[in-house]
Amino acid sequence: MEFTAQQIAQLIEGTVEGDADAIVRDVSKIEEGREHTLSFFSNPKYEHYVYSTSASVIIVNNDFKPTEPVKATLIRVPNSYQALAKLLEMYNQMQPQKVGIEQPSFISKSATVGEFAYVGAFAYIGENVKIGKNVKIYPQVYVGDNVEIGDDTTLYAGVRIYKGCKIGSRCILHSGCVVGADGFGFAPDENRNYKKIPQVGNVVIADDVEVGANTCIDRATMGSTRVNRGVKLDNLVQIAHNVEIGESTVMAAQGGVAGSTKVGKHCMFGGQVGIAGHITIADGLQCGAQTGINSSIKDTSRPMIGSPVMDAQDFMRSFVVFRKLPQLKRDIDTLMAKNK
Repeated sequence: MEFTAQQIAQLIEGTVEGDADAIVRDVSKIEEGREHTLSFFSNPKYEHYVYSTSASVIIVNNDFKPTEPVKATLIRVPNSYQALAKLLEMYNQMQPQKVGIEQPSFISKSATVGEFAYVGAFAYIGENVKIGKNVKIYPQVYVGDNVEIGDDTTLYAGVRIYKGCKIGSRCILHSGCVVGADGFGFAPDENRNYKKIPQVGNVVIADDVEVGANTCIDRATMGSTRVNRGVKLDNLVQIAHNVEIGESTVMAAQGGVAGSTKVGKHCMFGGQVGIAGHITIADGLQCGAQTGINSSIKDTSRPMIGSPVMDAQDFMRSFVVFRKLPQLKRDIDTLMAKNK
């Protein structure tokens, strides 16, 4: 496909600065820009590439003020990152869409599959499953009995949806993720042997949720494990039984939430954040990587980090002291030796 800078600007409601007829045939990172490609600039650390890149067109923020000559044509928008996301989504929608049922695959006679759906080879769809319109089910997906999947949802290859779970509309589940496996519930007996507690609940995933590759969301012991609208979970995240994740919360890779914890709306968690069970986290919490949260958090006015969790600024001050501990120890030993 080929577009001019002016055509792209119209799609993202931007303003062209330079050659409006500049041709774009592909996209590229600004540091790897090639002729006839489109790139974008938003992070100030990459500004020097704006002047040296070979990309033909660059999307920039309205407030960008060049300090050197720019060879490329600029498209100015209020937010270049959001504009690029919108453009790439348009591009993705223009790609050929898979439709129909490939063979061999198994679809139970009691299952219903909506219009324009795609079911890839070696997929399994169980009893009484309800699949909406435009759903994409890629090869080797397992959909257990009584599962419901909303319109325009995509299940990539190797996804496993256990019985009774509900997936909303416009969701994306990446390869290898498992929804509805048993929660980690065991009761020790008098001999310290562990007896399994049956997990009879399900998982309910609301609309516009994205679940990363090899992420696991466990079914509830009773009731539902809930992932609410707009939540984004990265790869290798563990959500335990009876957890509730609030709307538009995001969690980076290798994070984990223990059982029965309630996480608020619009929270942001860095990689490898661990959250203990049976606690409540208020809306809007921001936590840095490797934070360990072991108790409920009500005040979310400032970012937090550390294990156990603490105010991020206090953590950085404490870390400065921690780095000096070896020298402080030597100083104390010297003073003690002098006083003997």
